[in-house]
Amino acid sequence: MSEAKAAILGRIRSALRDVPGDERPEDVEVTRAYVDSHATGGVVDLFVERVEDYRATVARVGESDAPAEIARILAEHGVENLVVPPGFPEELLAAYQGSRLADDPPLTPAELDASDGVITLAALGIALTGTIVLDAGPGQGRRALSLVPDLHLCVVRASQVAADVPLALRTLVPERPTTFISGPSATSDIELDRVEGVHGPRTLAVVLISG
Repeated sequence: MSEAKAAILGRIRSALRDVPGDERPEDVEVTRAYVDSHATGGVVDLFVERVEDYRATVARVGESDAPAEIARILAEHGVENLVVPPGFPEELLAAYQGSRLADDPPLTPAELDASDGVITLAALGIALTGTIVLDAGPGQGRRALSLVPDLHLCVVRASQVAADVPLALRTLVPERPTTFISGPSATSDIELDRVEGVHGPRTLAVVLISG
């Protein structure tokens, strides 16, 4: 055993010296009185502001206007070959005239790369960080769908927006594959020149449905 490992284990044994041998973690109540949200003001307005800070676009619409707005955004970006995950609501694509790629059976990486974009639902939105959360639920699809196509159009409902990360985490299922998206994929080199689309979609567009 290395000296470093021995030192760490020794500190753990020292810290646990006064703990009864039959004590279980659930026997001790842990106080969690910390603040679970630092968001102030309107949660949905803050979500929009923070998402746009990441160079994404947000269109706020009512339920009845959502299909037309989705079709407009897709047409604006020249999308004619759209990846649609299983379980995505058909009514939201009623105005879209292009072709669709269904991910059932799963599309190959080459087929995903040849698409013009993907549309998904979301599990949650987080206002303070401007983050969209996907958990592979109905209408969201597997993680690759939101990473390979160059455009990701995500539909979020205002009722899905949580104020802060702790509140969002309480509603997520730990066993599900969770993806946190904060703006389009971007990185910077040593001179801080920003490059988008390196590790995922170059463009993120959000349709936020009120009500």
